[in-house]
This record gives sequence, structure tokens and C-alpha cells, in this order.
Amino acid sequence: MEKMDGNSGYKEYVAGLMAGIAMVITGHPFDTVKVKLQKHNTEARGIKYKNGLHCAARILKTEGVKGLYRGATSSFIGMAFESSLVFGIYSQTKLLLQGGPDGGKPQPQAIVPSAAFGGAIISFILCPSELVKCRMQVQGADSVVPSSSRYGGPLECALKTVKCEGITGIFRGGFTTLLRESFGNAVFFSTYEYVRYHLHLQRKGASSESSQLIDIGVGIMSGGLGGIACWSAVLPLDVAKTIIQTTPEKNHTRNPFHVLKSIYARSGLRGCYMGLGPTIVRAFPANAAAIVTWELSAKLLGIRRDLN
Repeated sequence: MEKMDGNSGYKEYVAGLMAGIAMVITGHPFDTVKVKLQKHNTEARGIKYKNGLHCAARILKTEGVKGLYRGATSSFIGMAFESSLVFGIYSQTKLLLQGGPDGGKPQPQAIVPSAAFGGAIISFILCPSELVKCRMQVQGADSVVPSSSRYGGPLECALKTVKCEGITGIFRGGFTTLLRESFGNAVFFSTYEYVRYHLHLQRKGASSESSQLIDIGVGIMSGGLGGIACWSAVLPLDVAKTIIQTTPEKNHTRNPFHVLKSIYARSGLRGCYMGLGPTIVRAFPANAAAIVTWELSAKLLGIRRDLN
């Protein structure tokens, strides 16, 4: 496996920031479709989309390409900081728990707590930015939100939320975000590390000329599969978070399990996995782009990731 230079410090955070930017550029349109499906198809009123493709076609028809990137500003800010922290915290905590650089097989006793800890920390940054992103995303042409209640931009959305709901309003869905990020990152990094380890076992003996190309291929597969595993595990929590953050009623329950119980009663298991199609389609390229960018940035920054 990889050997990390213990003195890399801030460089891991810079590499993580670059990974976050790559993830938003690649994945935000899919995320917009996912959020719209979760909001519209789990509610009793308003338009219902047949599937992710129908939803994407409706957005393009009524709002154009910019509709797919609705809420991207807050997502760029949130994801850049979130990704910087999660990759940096994960790398350094894992190094600490292992007592040194990686030496062979992945160590779940270091990977899982490091990833979950990183996820818990970033949830405090991610929650406000995702609340703004989700509220912007559900405002499209098919929205049941009245025109008088719509936001002109992410800053107005954040300020109005604080004004109407107080400072705690911007952190609505915080507990659900914490659960999603802790569990999701543990699944993501575990899958990434194991897939990466086994793929690198297969590449031993490859010529140095093809080494960089193989590294990118390994990054694409390990990151992509990690993303699919992560979102398959946490999607019900994400559905609950979308409902909690976009429901206008101040006294609406913030308990994700109560929300999922009511969704299940109304829409069955399918409702709890609403948006699965665009989420899985997004998960592979977005997380593959993040991992490849992270690993390439780390290499350019001089962080040692030598393979055994």
C-alpha cells in the first residue's frame, strides 16, 4: 500500500481541496436531479417525475443548463472546505492510529475511525452549505415554493434562513448530516483502500512507462466503487436530510428516523431510496474524479505515496 510522508501536513488539505472542486464540477448536475426527485416524489402534492432522466429533461427544458448547476456556488464553497478537511483529517488520523506509514494490507481499525472522525468534523461545515444548496435546487420551474418565498441567490437564502429561523435554522438537519457523513466516509474510505490495495497487487511488474496511466486507472476504479458503496449505504439518510432541510415548517420533525418512517408509510422502500438512479450515476465519476485529483495533487505537492 501507500507510504505517506509524516511531514506532509498542510499539503494533504490542499490536495483534498482540489479533489472537492473536481467532485462538484463532475457531480453537481446529478446532485440537482437527485435533490429534485427526493423533494417532489416524496411529497403528497406537486409534480412527480417518472425517473432521473425525465427530471433532467424537465430541468433542461424549463431552465437550461444553468438549472442543473443551481446551488453550485454554495456547493463549491462547502465541498472545497469539506473535501480539504476530510482528506486531510483522514490521512493524518490514519497515520497516527497506525503508528506510522502504511505497511501492506489496509488496517480497518485505523481506516474506519479515521474516516468516521473526518466525516463527523466536516458535517458541521457541510450542513449549512447543503441546506442552502438544497433550498436553491428545489426552486426550479416545477417547484411548489411560492414566488414570494423564493431566494435570489445563495447569500439571500442563508440570510433569510437565519432571519426567519435563527442561527439554529442554518444547521437544520445537522444530526442527519453527521450520521450520513460519519457512516458514509467510513464505507467510502474502506472500499477505496481495499479496492486500491487489490488492484495494485495485480499491477506488480508493470513497466514504469505505463505506471502513471495505471495509477489513474486504479484511482478511477477505487474512487468510483467507493462512491457507489458509500451512497448505496447512506441514501435513506440523505433523503431524510433533504426533506428536513427543505420543508418550510419551522416545527417539522428533525429526527431522520421519524421522517423515513413517514416516507416509508407513504411511498414504501422506493421512497427511502428516492434519487438512487442519479445518485449512483453521479457517484462513480464524481468520486473517481475526486480520488484521481487527490492522488495527482498529492504527487505534485511531493507527498510520498510509494507502493510496496
